[in-house]
Amino acid sequence: MRKITFLLLFVVLPAFLLTARAQTAPTFTLVLDAGHGGKDPGALGKTGKEKNINLAVTKAVGQLVEDNMKDVRVVYTRKTDVFVELNERAAIANRAKADLFVSIHTNALPGRAQGRGSETYTLGMHRAADNLAVAKRENAAIMLEKDYESRYEGFDPKSSESYIIFEFMQDKNMERSVKLASLIQQQFRSAGRVDKGVHQAGFLVLRATSMPSCLVELGYITTASEESYLTSERGVNELARSIYEAIKKYKATQQ
Repeated sequence: MRKITFLLLFVVLPAFLLTARAQTAPTFTLVLDAGHGGKDPGALGKTGKEKNINLAVTKAVGQLVEDNMKDVRVVYTRKTDVFVELNERAAIANRAKADLFVSIHTNALPGRAQGRGSETYTLGMHRAADNLAVAKRENAAIMLEKDYESRYEGFDPKSSESYIIFEFMQDKNMERSVKLASLIQQQFRSAGRVDKGVHQAGFLVLRATSMPSCLVELGYITTASEESYLTSERGVNELARSIYEAIKKYKATQQ
């Protein structure tokens, strides 16, 4: 009898463990991209730096996903204060065969202009001048890269003419990207943020990704009240929770 029991355990237990592992193994890959970093601080407030806000929120989103969505593998383009080229950020996502790419940024306005709220972008046509201005500012990071003129095929982030290419790009993932962006904005509204809407613009970091993707602008670091919120523990946690909830809802719609 003992021999039979032992044999059953020997045969059944490994099979049970393999099944359990299969049920918890990641089947969905999420790439989280904290914008800017290292020698590229991004937008600057009176005391805060965009690169630090982006990283804090990105890591908080990743932690929420890792703690609560065991079937999701989280890949970060950076987890420390380092400079990662825009092309490499997209390449990380492509190499990981990601199902979703979310790039997290912080907005800014020139001079004494004030702005409040959060907005989310997908790759596409920049019909509004404001959308083009945001894309130009974020894309300017390539000027810190070596030989960027040749590596980005003559693209000039400051020239409006360079963005004509985005008028002709057909993004097969556009519908899903807009779905995710809309869910993120819904969550921001629920958290009490001013909803700045979903927009399209020519972001280089989204151009080369081969999966649904969006770029989030958390808020305006150049507005004092916004900067205070963005750099606070409460702000980081609320913003991260909103993005996490949107990712969870998006994933549920894809099953």
